Amino acid sequence: MQVLGPIAPALRVTRFAPSPTGHLHLGHAASALCVDAWGRALGCACLLRIEDHDRGRSRAAFEAAIVDELAWLGIAYDAFKRQSDEPERYAQALERLAAAGHIYGCDCPRARLRMGPQELLYDGHCRARGLDWRRADVGVRFRVDEGAVAFVDGVLGPQTQAPSAQCGDILLRDRHGNYTYQFAVVVDDLAQGIGLVVRGEDLLASTGRQILLGRALGRAAPPVFAHHPLLVDGDGRKLGKRFFSESLSERRARGDTPEAVIGEALWRLGLRAVDAPAALAEATALLTPGFPRHG
Repeated sequence: MQVLGPIAPALRVTRFAPSPTGHLHLGHAASALCVDAWGRALGCACLLRIEDHDRGRSRAAFEAAIVDELAWLGIAYDAFKRQSDEPERYAQALERLAAAGHIYGCDCPRARLRMGPQELLYDGHCRARGLDWRRADVGVRFRVDEGAVAFVDGVLGPQTQAPSAQCGDILLRDRHGNYTYQFAVVVDDLAQGIGLVVRGEDLLASTGRQILLGRALGRAAPPVFAHHPLLVDGDGRKLGKRFFSESLSERRARGDTPEAVIGEALWRLGLRAVDAPAALAEATALLTPGFPRHG
């Protein structure tokens, strides 16, 4: 793990932020362990944030299960938040971006996006059309100018990204009135004083665009980002979603212990030589220095 910091005292807060659109699986457990270990090591308070911006798929039963399974693993949090408790925050952020000329209305269907080098890319078709972004049937996009965004990742080291070439102008609110992940997470991190963002490598590509959004919203400096490896099998191959079909709730019901789940997560991360039960304290000790791969 790289040397992180400095994190200002007022920003010594991190978060584990699952979406209540399904049950937690082994990958979530591994991420929660990283957040807990690194956050505590750096003197951060740990926030559990339920990211229920997807109103169509979020369920109260999934939220309750998330809280229950994290407690079962022994992971405690200093505060609890859910996005839906403060919806006015996102509307206010849009107004701020509009006042600075950063956003515009867009009614393009998803089919208009083209595949870029790694993900779908929007070509800015609606930039000059003058659509009223406040209309209920119009989406809202953030203008992404050409240029590079550089940052130092706490695990992967120096990074440079070009969001204009990766994704183009960023969708903040869709045509159905739903705020997007890319927007909501930046607004929340700014409002909640998040100074450390620990998450999986699958979200690394989102970092540059989120830094740009944070700047536009008045964030003086971005959080410290640390992207942990995704789970791998015994041969070092990335595990696909099919390996996570069994939820923590199901594993618990068939008799698995928290220690069994923690031990497997550490093994899949490459931090232990064998898949065997491990206590939370061992996970904290192994994770705090970073990710020395077992040789």
